[in-house]
Amino acid sequence: MSRRPLYALLASFVPFAFASCAHAQQKIDPAKSYIRFVSKQMNVPVEGRFRTVSGTVTVDPKKPEAAKADLEVALASIDLGDAESETEVKRPLWFDTTKFPSARFTLSALKPTGPNRYDASGTLVMKGISQAVVAPVTLAESGGQRAIEGQFTLKRLQFKVGEGVWSDTETVADDVLVRFRFVLPAS
Repeated sequence: MSRRPLYALLASFVPFAFASCAHAQQKIDPAKSYIRFVSKQMNVPVEGRFRTVSGTVTVDPKKPEAAKADLEVALASIDLGDAESETEVKRPLWFDTTKFPSARFTLSALKPTGPNRYDASGTLVMKGISQAVVAPVTLAESGGQRAIEGQFTLKRLQFKVGEGVWSDTETVADDVLVRFRFVLPAS
């Protein structure tokens, strides 16, 4: 029996490959992965990131819509480039990191939308509040690594991030652009 059709089939999954085998679970590489964001305070962009991101991904390349991922960010690892601002956003009116130390995204489906492009659907939990999220993502393999990248707009007030005087959207916009990249080790 010729193996050529089998090799052709396997090669067709290389650009998509999230994992080395159909149901393998892989940990993301936290040193090469990130979650960054841009918000606006008094209409001035404020950029930041989270230093601590972790998680696992499972995918069957034959069924991308059945992909699973569990990703977590330590909210106290926020980096705004300003210690005073970082202290403020850890307080109860913002992230309340003492009570809610992390935010978690759980992927429930990956729907193909084009070559190496997908809509990632799942649930984001922050400050004990769950919201459905859909983010357009791309999957790529480069330099011996596999990566998923995307972005979406988060409505901070849906998660009670910035309560009280901080809920005024003239001072701090409700929309926060979230950009992410999760790198998986190549097998």
